[in-house]
Amino acid sequence: MAVDTLPARTAPRATAPTGPTPRWRNKETLAAWLFIFPSLIGFLIFTAGPVVAAGVISLLNWNLFSSPTWAGLKNFARLGPDPTFWSALGNTAYFTFVSVPLTLLVSLGLALLLNQGLRRVAVFRSLLLLPYATITVAVAFVWIWLYIPHDGLMNSVLGLVGINGPAWLISDNWAMPALIAMSVWKSFGFGMVVFLAGLQAIPQQLYEAARVDGSSAWQTFRSVTLPMLSPALFFVVVTSVIGSFQVFDQALIMTNGGPGSRTTTLVMYIYRTGFENYDQGYAAAQSLVLFAFIVVITAAQFLLQRRLVHYDN
Repeated sequence: MAVDTLPARTAPRATAPTGPTPRWRNKETLAAWLFIFPSLIGFLIFTAGPVVAAGVISLLNWNLFSSPTWAGLKNFARLGPDPTFWSALGNTAYFTFVSVPLTLLVSLGLALLLNQGLRRVAVFRSLLLLPYATITVAVAFVWIWLYIPHDGLMNSVLGLVGINGPAWLISDNWAMPALIAMSVWKSFGFGMVVFLAGLQAIPQQLYEAARVDGSSAWQTFRSVTLPMLSPALFFVVVTSVIGSFQVFDQALIMTNGGPGSRTTTLVMYIYRTGFENYDQGYAAAQSLVLFAFIVVITAAQFLLQRRLVHYDN
């Protein structure tokens, strides 16, 4: 009797375990690093590197021409009894806490106006952005001409209404406000574009619901526009404060820090200490203190954003 036989079973072929593809072999991750790499190199060379170098130089006595010697913390100890340093810091704070709110008001007002469906909005937006796109030195020279005491445009306009305008850039009381006015005109375009983009991203259904509820224009602005625009406001405030604490060009060109030291900003004082008095160690110590002030103020703003900024999830 025939016996049926089953075919012999073959052992399964051993295969290498297939785990997840390492991240460095992922094409998307590799592409991301390739795009980030140029900016990362630029950050390390032009930002992180100078900060580390300033930290080292602040511990030295160095005049750029002789060999540096060790100073320890003596450069930082010199800051306390230095009245010019504290005057420059006060001028910088005054400039910041006046110019930033004014810039925000002008930027937001123009953004609200351009968001009303005006014809040729792109043309007006481009024209209003031109001051921001123009280099600061060129704008400063134009405003010097505007501020000429007798024949300048500012005082000529004031003379039409019977006001004897001041000598703007050499007046103890008006030199800093003159710089602030120029800076507001120079920088409002950036905030305007950011606010306009934020306004156009607000869902129209929210405004329709507010109209149905009978909200007034001010109530709608306070309850709908401001909360939805708060991320853009936060971004513009942070960048404006950082930029204002580093104000330098307009003060150097328009007043050279005068009259006296009324418009000497902290960055200008750092520049003079390092490249006119050739005291590199002391200038580096001042720059690190300025860096610390900016970090503290920025950190405080980020803490406040948890209560004031509303993100649309």
